[in-house]
Amino acid sequence: MYRAWLLVLTILFFGLQMLPVKGFAADEAKKKRKERKVEDAAKIYQRWLETDVAYIITPEERAAFKKLQTDEEREQFIEQFWLRRDPDPDTPENEYREEHYRRIAYANEKFTSGIPGWKTDRGRIYITFGPPDSIESHPAGGPYERPFHEGGGTTSTYPFEIWFYRYLEGVGSGIEIEFVDPTMTGEYRIARNPEEKDALLYVPNAGLNYFEQIGLMRKADRPTFSPGNQNRLPYGRRVQDNPFERLQLYANLHRAPSVKFKDLQARVSDPAIEFDVLPFALRVDFLRVSDNSVVTSFTLQIENSDLSYKNVGGIAQATVNIYARITALSGRKAGIFEDVVEARCREEELPIETKRSSVYQKNVILEPGRYKIDVVVRDVVSGHTGVVHQGFEVPRYTTDKLQSSSLIIADLVESLNGRVAAGQFIFGSNKVRPSVSQRFTRNQSLGIYLQAYNIQIDQMYLKPKVSVEYIILKQGKEIFRMKEDGSVNTVDLDGNGQQITLGRMFPLRDFEPGDYEIVAKITDEVAGQTIQPKAAFTIVK
Repeated sequence: MYRAWLLVLTILFFGLQMLPVKGFAADEAKKKRKERKVEDAAKIYQRWLETDVAYIITPEERAAFKKLQTDEEREQFIEQFWLRRDPDPDTPENEYREEHYRRIAYANEKFTSGIPGWKTDRGRIYITFGPPDSIESHPAGGPYERPFHEGGGTTSTYPFEIWFYRYLEGVGSGIEIEFVDPTMTGEYRIARNPEEKDALLYVPNAGLNYFEQIGLMRKADRPTFSPGNQNRLPYGRRVQDNPFERLQLYANLHRAPSVKFKDLQARVSDPAIEFDVLPFALRVDFLRVSDNSVVTSFTLQIENSDLSYKNVGGIAQATVNIYARITALSGRKAGIFEDVVEARCREEELPIETKRSSVYQKNVILEPGRYKIDVVVRDVVSGHTGVVHQGFEVPRYTTDKLQSSSLIIADLVESLNGRVAAGQFIFGSNKVRPSVSQRFTRNQSLGIYLQAYNIQIDQMYLKPKVSVEYIILKQGKEIFRMKEDGSVNTVDLDGNGQQITLGRMFPLRDFEPGDYEIVAKITDEVAGQTIQPKAAFTIVK
């Protein structure tokens, strides 16, 4: 009996001792699984960078991707990488990405020769630029009649191909790319000169060209052996066969293809690129078109002092590229716009020009609802870039109550006096340039502009009966009030009398520096309704 109890106690003792060991082993296994998972994810992203997009990713994108710290940032980067190349962002498919992976699969199927097809020279060109317009193929090599620009005569060649592209953006027109297989293994390499395909090049007195046969030159005089003889050949060579042209073509073919103006699109959601920031301000205003259509006005303001100017024929010029994408809350692409803004002045006027601002406006018709706009602005000269992400809600206008557009604070409001005009800052019969910063000095005038909708008609007089007051507040206290007098170019009735437009400039010389709020109190005396749209502004010294 004693021995039995002793055995039980011994088992319990060693069992309890083993519990921490088992727990430690479980923790170690869990830790290794987590490390393996992290390692696998790192390999996936590394493979994407070094294999999937090795030929089409730009050096800037590659550097930015390597700076990312989390998998979430990498996933976001990859999404934006493909989005910026999408030829039609409004469709669910990304045609560029699908075509890219189709090309990789084709290259691996057709060009594999001891190494994967995508790693070969033909695979690289095919993946980067797509199928050529024509191919001259000599898969077995053998006897070859040289064209005159190669000296004429007959020789024997290695297998080779000549791919012809009518045009490659960033490379040029009429592009010929010669691939040679000197190892006879099926791995074709880009030839840097026309003689690389000549199998008899290094065989004395064999494969002579026409001029060597008649004694006007020696084989040793070929540019392959004596580069200085390029300009002393008895026959003319094409410009593209010049060694420097060949090297330039080779360099151009190894660049990532350009993404044109869409390169700004990557900045929309790229968390990696936060240097060289170009500051700018954005405001969004709304004006009704119909119950389901609203003019959404986007105004950008850039301080000229933040831009870089270059001298072009005595004119100082700064150029800014703008790209913007509007997305609905559901993820639907609601609109894209891109444009170029230029600021010019004479070189001697540059100190004054840099104290001003450049303002850009784009009006887009949207349906009521919630949206997000992503705006990227790039200074072409310096490369400095600014990014703004801003959410906004397009209001829903009805026909049963008094409503108004945004109250726009502007530095310019003027009537066109019946002139027909189009372009930026034109709202109906007025030119209105919003002040994005809403900051003014005392020697300026404050402009306000708004539209009021659903004004009721007084049936006795067959016209609206509306009273308007402008109230300026400082720290919540009223310091100024003015009643609209209905003077010319101030109140404008549209054809059916259902909308009025208010526009006015207020001199600020009598106001002290500080923060203010202006209220436009509009009362429809027929309907007995009042609205008080408001906006803030600041007066600086």
